[in-house]
Amino acid sequence: MATMLEVLQTRVEIIATEFEEERIRLRELVMFGVLTLFFVSVGLTLATLFIIALYWDSHRLTVLGSVSFLYLGLGGLAGICLNRRLKSRSRLFATTVSELAKDRENLAP
Repeated sequence: MATMLEVLQTRVEIIATEFEEERIRLRELVMFGVLTLFFVSVGLTLATLFIIALYWDSHRLTVLGSVSFLYLGLGGLAGICLNRRLKSRSRLFATTVSELAKDRENLAP
């Protein structure tokens, strides 16, 4: 009985550790995502204003249209990449599930 309790305690500790690791990873992803979005947005805004100012007298509508289509294309590409990343996410508690499967095999008569 003591061995069963030790095994159970170990599994609960593994679950807690995996949950904490996933929480930290998720917090880091959100933080870096927000920072990336902010700095890229500022950079793209300034670059767009620079290009429009550069061609203001000669081809401003062509430049505005080209930059708009470029941003739409990049946004679509980013959306596709995001969708792929969401589908290929890591499996939560994978180690715990595999350890519990091993325990079940070892304890089976």
